[in-house]
Amino acid sequence: MSKKPLKKSDMGKSWIKPRRNINQMVAPEYHLIVSEGTDTEPAYFEAIKKVVESKYRGRIFLDISGKGDNTVNLFYRAQTDVLNSNIVYKHVWLVYDKDDFPAEHFDRTAQLCLSACSEETTYHAIWSNQCIELWFLLHFMFLQADLHRNEYWPKLSENLKAIGYGEYAKNRPDMYEILRPYMKDAIRNAQNLEQNNFGKTPSDSAPGTMVHLLIDTLKPYL
Repeated sequence: MSKKPLKKSDMGKSWIKPRRNINQMVAPEYHLIVSEGTDTEPAYFEAIKKVVESKYRGRIFLDISGKGDNTVNLFYRAQTDVLNSNIVYKHVWLVYDKDDFPAEHFDRTAQLCLSACSEETTYHAIWSNQCIELWFLLHFMFLQADLHRNEYWPKLSENLKAIGYGEYAKNRPDMYEILRPYMKDAIRNAQNLEQNNFGKTPSDSAPGTMVHLLIDTLKPYL
């Protein structure tokens, strides 16, 4: 059978069948994860990055940046990074906590993410109220009591000790590997919280977290 290229005049005709021996090039998909924290969140997502890029090298890219900045400022810094980059990011994930930041700033950040979305890039407000430790704790239990963030630490330590991993610390580099077997439980528990908080603003959604949206998006690559 002839391997000659098709003539332009023949392209699109019904008798022309696609050649199965031609490899199609798939454009790589770029994600930017920008976190408020500089230790806990980057360590967790760097572990995810390592898994994803080892399995899908050249196809899925995760860029992770811990800014040490909060809410509205975090959005503008992420937007600046996107505008100054030669990469076209398909997804930009802003990971930030409520902590003691003003409610209007916390809610405003989610609004800014929605308004910044374009055909090329989707911004996601991955907030946690009060903190990302809620997401960690949801791997072990469903929690709907509005606890102060300091109360998450003893509960996390208790559950980590129960499975042989000692006390919780914010800069632990192994949290993803420890929690990975319980990922489905965490996603389900976070989704239940999201349903409980339906119609509320992020600042009123306590406890609540959107981290499951990011993890659920990346889960097929994990």
